[in-house]
Amino acid sequence: MMSSYFKNTWEGLYTVFVGMKITLKHLFTPSVTIQYPNVKVPLPERVRNRLYVNMDDCIGCDQCARACPVSCIEIETVKSLPTENLGTTSNGKKKALWVTKFDIDIAKCCYCQLCVFPCPTECIYMTDVYEFSEFRRSDLVYKFATLTEAEAEEKKLNFENLQKEKELQKAAQAAAQNNAQQPN
Repeated sequence: MMSSYFKNTWEGLYTVFVGMKITLKHLFTPSVTIQYPNVKVPLPERVRNRLYVNMDDCIGCDQCARACPVSCIEIETVKSLPTENLGTTSNGKKKALWVTKFDIDIAKCCYCQLCVFPCPTECIYMTDVYEFSEFRRSDLVYKFATLTEAEAEEKKLNFENLQKEKELQKAAQAAAQNNAQQPN
């Protein structure tokens, strides 16, 4: 009886020392994991993450939206008036369209990078940002257009008014030609 008591005590202490040996061994070795929010893993060179659009270089050609296999890019443009000078892009292309809407739904995006290559001004590209979780799915639609909604509506109305003026001028010219051709 006394021998089983000492045997059980010895086994208990022995198992505690084995456990402490393992604990102390791992206590002083360097950690394998990284401290994620503070330390980030270096990304590979050709990584595909979130899309970004430099609107100063966008000419509104819609080639990126046509190349997208999942239709996650929505672009709306309006022709500028002849009196408006939109400037040029960083590689010298002249801008002729107002980009009133340029939305990318990252929830739909499959990160294939097919929209990047057809862009003539290289304004759309993949960034190294990979942290973009949201609570609502609607927050994953990124709006890149620089015009406000009021400015976009103003540009659309200006273009519509210009089109109406041109139609009225054509009608007036056609009426003048018809009057000139009719005998008195």
